[in-house]
Amino acid sequence: MKKHLNTLFVTTQGAYLAKEGETVVVKVNQEVRLRIPVHTIGGIVCFGNVSCSPFLMGFCGENGVGLSFLSENGRFLGRVQGPVSGNVLLRREQYRKADDPDYSAGMAKALVTAKVANCRTVLQRALRDHSGKTDEEALRQIVDALNRTLKSLELNQSLDAVRGLEGDAAHGYFSVFDHLIVAQKEAFSFQERNRRPPMDNVNCLLSFLYTLLMHDCRGALESVGLDPAVGFLHRDRPGRPSLALDLMEEFRPFLADRLALSLINLRQVQDKGFKKTDAGAVTMNDETRKTLLVAYQERKQEEILHPFLDEKVSIGILFHVQALLLARCLRGDLDGYPPFIWK
Repeated sequence: MKKHLNTLFVTTQGAYLAKEGETVVVKVNQEVRLRIPVHTIGGIVCFGNVSCSPFLMGFCGENGVGLSFLSENGRFLGRVQGPVSGNVLLRREQYRKADDPDYSAGMAKALVTAKVANCRTVLQRALRDHSGKTDEEALRQIVDALNRTLKSLELNQSLDAVRGLEGDAAHGYFSVFDHLIVAQKEAFSFQERNRRPPMDNVNCLLSFLYTLLMHDCRGALESVGLDPAVGFLHRDRPGRPSLALDLMEEFRPFLADRLALSLINLRQVQDKGFKKTDAGAVTMNDETRKTLLVAYQERKQEEILHPFLDEKVSIGILFHVQALLLARCLRGDLDGYPPFIWK
């Protein structure tokens, strides 16, 4: 399970990945830049003009290493994977329960509860850590609103009602997100969440981090035998990894949002690392992208106390732990799914 900590990100344009023995080799202009044993990695993510040998693709599939291809700016393009692990009985149970409106509503309620609680914690920590630097009254108002949402989620709610509560909570949370930015305010002003394409520096960071999260959640679900395309909160849509998007919800505030804020507030990313295209979309340059990827990998090495297991685990393992708990819930080994709620 430790290998789920490690993802190999390849951003150098023109790089070529190949298999040599039991290792993955990265070459640039036919010169070897990196050689890494396959058993030490859980996934490979290629950005832009990065190619792989067919032998490496088969090698990765055989060893359970997910191989994803993204555009240079982080848009998901495709994924190569080996045989699906787990057993068909688990997936059949997943499909049956996803078709049950009441079960889907209950699962969605657990996921949204964790997301809202983690959003609240992000705001509460900002109030504690940046006292006097933020609009404390505005933050407290949204914390109170999120508390009311959590109370509403304790009631029996339909799936549509849960989605409505999630949407209202997300709108309130992002309405004060700009107050969490306490440095470089001119370059990193945040007005609203936008994507496809992101229209400002902050949304560019968030969208890129959410893509990395989706990759890790999808890989974790596949590793325990679940179908990442069949979700509960997010419903079926061709080409959409709905269950991976479900699992992401509890990690968005805790991992992606906090990391974006840290990079901005600690000045690890700067305005010069972003550019706006003629169409108005904002993209990162290669140096900024590498800074973000290194910070993401380092954050995954940090340890926290898991609220359900009551054990210390690395953040990079969390995706796999939650995927295992979800599989146990669907099998009936657990009475309900215990989402990750950050303390």
